[in-house]
Amino acid sequence: MLEKLQKIAKRFDELTEAMAWPEVATDHVKLAEYAQERAELEPLVTRYHEYTNLLNQIAEAQSLLDDPEMADLARGELDELEPRAAQLEGELKRMLLPKDPRDDKNVIVEIRAGAGGDEAGLFGAELARMYMRYAENHGWKTEILSANETGIGGYKEVVFKIDGKGAYSRLKFESGVHRVQRVPVTESSGRIHTSTATVAVLPEMDEVDVQIDPNDLEIENYCSSGPGGQHMQKNATAIRIIHKPTGIVVTCENQRSLTQNRLQAMAILRARLYAIEEQKRQQELDTARRSQVGTGDRSEKIRTYNFPQNRVTDHRIGMSSYNLAGVLDGDLDPFIDELAITAETERLQSLGEE
Repeated sequence: MLEKLQKIAKRFDELTEAMAWPEVATDHVKLAEYAQERAELEPLVTRYHEYTNLLNQIAEAQSLLDDPEMADLARGELDELEPRAAQLEGELKRMLLPKDPRDDKNVIVEIRAGAGGDEAGLFGAELARMYMRYAENHGWKTEILSANETGIGGYKEVVFKIDGKGAYSRLKFESGVHRVQRVPVTESSGRIHTSTATVAVLPEMDEVDVQIDPNDLEIENYCSSGPGGQHMQKNATAIRIIHKPTGIVVTCENQRSLTQNRLQAMAILRARLYAIEEQKRQQELDTARRSQVGTGDRSEKIRTYNFPQNRVTDHRIGMSSYNLAGVLDGDLDPFIDELAITAETERLQSLGEE
């Protein structure tokens, strides 16, 4: 770690020196580029210098331990210096972790009913509301892109977008199988049923991030059955896009114009294609180095919502909350915070192994 920090500090000094050169000072583009890079490095370099200063003080105090007259004073200093050095070391390790470039992106959330028939669809609708309430609590915007309703208030499938800075960084741990245990309203004998719904959280990707060959697309327009009444029936505003190489099918009909539906459908398609490529990349990683938190495997059972016990349990971190109503109303931060800490700890362990 110290070797990496030394290189970063050296680069910081080089940038500081270069910004004073006349040829750079008069080149506004180059000057701005150097200034931005230097500003990004400055917090880390400041912490590094503070850390090395502490290490020097610790070494000096340790050298006095053999001196009978100074030993007590030295031990007192070490009791103060060593915990601070350990704290700074942890901060530096976290600052060295590469930032996930997707963390600030908006997300596309796909929820599909799993096992359990109508009850699974109702549970899927509750999960959708839970994430929309979470987004609302954070000041983010939500928009349903497509929905296939069951007719009794549930969803066979619903796809919606959440716009907000940092949305992916908070919601990326939600992908997987969510399980509910309760007595369905349609159950006359009072038996507890278990149903599931699958959640996929995908970062919204720009066209430059995922390039799609138009020749790979089969596009169909049709009359929407969604909101808009006769206007929607008279005009083929809904769209179905088939990505021929992968067989992915995306439909959108929630907007009044064909252009809007096409833009939304392409956004969903880009997100799904990116997710496929990311999954391939993850599978190529050494299994021992792969995150155990589970940030993308849709087949992994990640959380159980147990109504009789008023309990929500996240199986990845062994954490339970007995505030089921609050969780379903969007109070997800306690789980997300713990998941983020666990993921960061694993990354730090990986950094230490290098």
